[in-house]
Amino acid sequence: MEKRFPNGKVLKLIQGDITKVPADAICNAANSGLRGGGGVDGAIHRAGGPSIMKELNEIREKIRLCPPGQAVATGAGNLPAKYVFHAVGPIYRGGDHGEANTLASAYESCMKLAADRGVRVITFPSISTGVYGYPVDLAAPIALRTVARHLEKGDTPVEEAIFVLFDEATFQAYEQALASW
Repeated sequence: MEKRFPNGKVLKLIQGDITKVPADAICNAANSGLRGGGGVDGAIHRAGGPSIMKELNEIREKIRLCPPGQAVATGAGNLPAKYVFHAVGPIYRGGDHGEANTLASAYESCMKLAADRGVRVITFPSISTGVYGYPVDLAAPIALRTVARHLEKGDTPVEEAIFVLFDEATFQAYEQALASW
């Protein structure tokens, strides 16, 4: 499923493995410690190889932690991309602790890194909807609207933003959110 904007930019949804989709940049659902983990983060590190963690170790020496809502960039190692943007989403605590704004900020941070690096094709997972517990039906509209706003305004070099959603339930939630516009 996809949405095309009048300026020719595209927002697309696919179900699959984000580590296998060619792009200029792959967004990673990272943790604040930038130390790798399970889910998407683990898959990206396994597929990308040790060079990604080596760069993250250097970044961690400078900033110690990456706060929720922010992202840092590394090379992509063995992945079919130039960059990995490691975005830290919020841990869901009921929705009354600024989680929606923090989630939107994580996607915003990736779009800013994309603009800074001239990225034309970017892939996103569903940030914070795994072990961080953000309900996917609440996260999907935030993710899609945040990225779509940049595509629609044309204030980004990104021509195609692809949400690569791992399982059927997540894909359906994003599909429903996109269809509701």
